[in-house]
Amino acid sequence: MPARRTRPAPEPAPELLRGTVLTHRRRCGKPNCRCADGETLHESVVLSYSVASKTKFVMLRADEVDKVRAATERFRAAKAELEAQADEALRKLIASRASPS
Repeated sequence: MPARRTRPAPEPAPELLRGTVLTHRRRCGKPNCRCADGETLHESVVLSYSVASKTKFVMLRADEVDKVRAATERFRAAKAELEAQADEALRKLIASRASPS
């Protein structure tokens, strides 16, 4: 009896991910495919991110979508908090340099 192939255990959810979860719609290019009319396109959920000004995609399985979307939301929240802290530090630095009138 042949060995049964099993799917590897799912990876733990990432804490933070930079990118955006979106639905990618496209034509496959086959002339007889249902997508050839441009109406019924193929859809897949992907993580879109950029590296060196080039957009890249990672296709997501159905069981990954919610976890990855939550990780991208945590990244945006952490980035916003970090920017707020940096803005406050800059404001204090500028205020310390202001000449008394």
